Amino acid sequence: MSTFKDKVIIVTGASSGIGAGAAVHLASLGGFLVIVGRNVDKLKETADQIEAAGGAEPLQLLADMTNEPDVKKIVTSTLAKYGRIDVLVNNAGILETGSIENTSLEQYDRVMNTNVRAMYQLTMLATPELIKTKGNIVNVSSVCGIRAFPGVLAYNISKAAVDQFTACVALELASKGVRVNAVNPGVIVTDIHKRGGMDEEAYAKFLEHCKTTHALGRPGDVKEVAAAIAFLASDAASFSTGVTLPVDGGRHAMCPR
Repeated sequence: MSTFKDKVIIVTGASSGIGAGAAVHLASLGGFLVIVGRNVDKLKETADQIEAAGGAEPLQLLADMTNEPDVKKIVTSTLAKYGRIDVLVNNAGILETGSIENTSLEQYDRVMNTNVRAMYQLTMLATPELIKTKGNIVNVSSVCGIRAFPGVLAYNISKAAVDQFTACVALELASKGVRVNAVNPGVIVTDIHKRGGMDEEAYAKFLEHCKTTHALGRPGDVKEVAAAIAFLASDAASFSTGVTLPVDGGRHAMCPR
């Protein structure tokens, strides 16, 4: 794996799950991390994990990604401390359950504002700095952006939008030396599903069901997604842009029979 020595890396949604795992991994490879989240205690846990892994002390930023001034602060605070941005990992996201029959407009707006609008704003603000450094962007999408699944309608729509955003921005910035890619995880063991409304019993059944919905017969681990993010963000992927990379145990390739 290419080194990230002295690279300044922003990771949103870094207080737990994939964001925390990616931040720790990238820091262990030499990056200077800016970790963004809504929970001060969880953000501190990620910072502690980064230092325990041998990484430099990260810049911790509390931010609500749906609040425009908070998003602006991510860029200004990063530049104030480090003077540059090399990698942006757009990971912050939420999941809410519901179908076309029962997903309210309030739910739809909440999901789209967090998963798409906030990503759009932060990317727009970071782009001039990434052009200066010939940096790159990795967006965290989902297998739900590739395939249709019932019961999580607003989330699916948001992730399909992330995939299109990835491809479009990749084409727009390619001539300026900025690569833009995405990872599309399948079910990864994090707390996003519980935050989305599952209780412990339902979540246990959900993970058991993953043995049949993922070709490799299991849900994924955060470290597996973090490794894919690091690859796309590294010089090892220097000729890859506009990629949406499934990290889903083969789920995107499956079809009911």
